[in-house]
Amino acid sequence: MGRDLVVLSGGLDSTVCMALAAAGSDGAPLALSFDYGQRHRVELDRAAGVAGHYRAEHLVVHLDTSAWGGSALTDDALDVPTGGVGDGIPVTYVPARNSIFLAVALGVAEARELDAVWIGVNAIDYSGYPDCRPEFIEAFRGVAATGQRRGVEGDPIAIRTPLIDRTKEEIVRLGTELDAPLHLTWSCYLGGDRPCGACDACRLRAAGFAAAAIEDPSLT
Repeated sequence: MGRDLVVLSGGLDSTVCMALAAAGSDGAPLALSFDYGQRHRVELDRAAGVAGHYRAEHLVVHLDTSAWGGSALTDDALDVPTGGVGDGIPVTYVPARNSIFLAVALGVAEARELDAVWIGVNAIDYSGYPDCRPEFIEAFRGVAATGQRRGVEGDPIAIRTPLIDRTKEEIVRLGTELDAPLHLTWSCYLGGDRPCGACDACRLRAAGFAAAAIEDPSLT
């Protein structure tokens, strides 16, 4: 396999993707993170730590989506829900976030002559985001095939989503098996010095570790 790119947030899922990509890549994957005005910017420090663990180049793209708001992750006027994981699309959804992330990732991958983009979207244990669904990823594979030089020349950049149909329990177990640096990861939407334990991201993470009967190393 050739060198790949991993969209690395510093969270659990993207770190497990990094571990998978590193295991199958010729050389360390390129780690791509986004500073998009999120209130939990601490995740960028965690992403840097994960990239360092794999001795990977860490590229950070700055895009302040708080300028247009519309999400509790970027707009201080909106509160992050802490009452439990509900149905429907939550206020923590960031409009077009994964569309932007994948568009930039495909551009970087083409410019760097990389072969695949890995992204840790998950369609089972997640918060209802429409840009984590298989249909969304398939649409972007079409973008890579029709909107990039490599694609029209018959060698499109692959988009890999190895966690899309895995539960959080399975992701925790896989990360542990791969010896991924889960102790470095951050999931909490609120930021701060310690995870809040109440937001959707914290609840889903805690449920995954509990189901796997594995202690969360980031809390010890």
